[in-house]
Amino acid sequence: MNDTITGVEGVEVGHWSDMEAGTGCTVVVFPEPNVAAGEVRGAAPGSRETALLEHGMRVEQIQAILLTGGSAFGLAAADGVVRALEADGRGHVTPVARVPIVPAAVVFDLSPGSEVRPGPDHGEAAYRAASSEPVTSGRIGAGTGTTVAKWRGFEHMQPGGLGSALRPAGEAKVGALVVLNAVGDVFSLSGEPLTGGPHEPGPPAPFPESIAHTTLVVLATDAQLTRSALSRLAVRAHDALGACIRPVHTRFDGDIVFAVSCGTVDVDVETVAEAAFGATAAAIERSVRAAAG
Repeated sequence: MNDTITGVEGVEVGHWSDMEAGTGCTVVVFPEPNVAAGEVRGAAPGSRETALLEHGMRVEQIQAILLTGGSAFGLAAADGVVRALEADGRGHVTPVARVPIVPAAVVFDLSPGSEVRPGPDHGEAAYRAASSEPVTSGRIGAGTGTTVAKWRGFEHMQPGGLGSALRPAGEAKVGALVVLNAVGDVFSLSGEPLTGGPHEPGPPAPFPESIAHTTLVVLATDAQLTRSALSRLAVRAHDALGACIRPVHTRFDGDIVFAVSCGTVDVDVETVAEAAFGATAAAIERSVRAAAG
């Protein structure tokens, strides 16, 4: 049984990873037609094409989402995904060409002395590697070099990783994929400390103002939802971040949730939103457990 985001029919995930450099990128590819939305709550985001996901924008359909390391440098990897999608004949139809729509977001995983950052060729490689196989959790793709639990001081830092989970929503399904690079400590939904931190974070230890930390979430569902309804899924996914990461949405974090409807199942939006909450929380727990292992 596939209990990850690729359990939603038509959704594919691919990775490029560099374990030595501690960075990578992940591409989530979607079937069409679809509707996409997004919500940024962290104060230090790095992103591309996210304005297109806001209410009132004319284009609502996307082809893929890129999650990448490399901080702002890593946004260049989206060029490779766009290039590959165009070669495959996919994109928003215009009178001149099909223009692939690929929202992207970054995490800060830069290492001292390393100049390796995901670029166009790496983004294309991740796209070409995409499949409907169950998503592997741990230090892979955009989660290769991510870390958590830095709020108490960098001596407490632990691997963050990437995780994915699936939850039923009536007759529909909701999948979540999380790239975990939080400044805070991580907990299960039941409150179990997964990285050793206290339930109440307390004041932060001193750490460089320039260092940023970000948790990225992609939700996919086969429920037929409008962009407005998808925003409720994004809210509940952010709620899951709040329950499982303490603190979260700080001025050092660039937390973003993407939500995509790519199905025709008729389900009440609140049912789907609660499934999104559970899938996101489960993906966070899988991520940190697998990365530690």
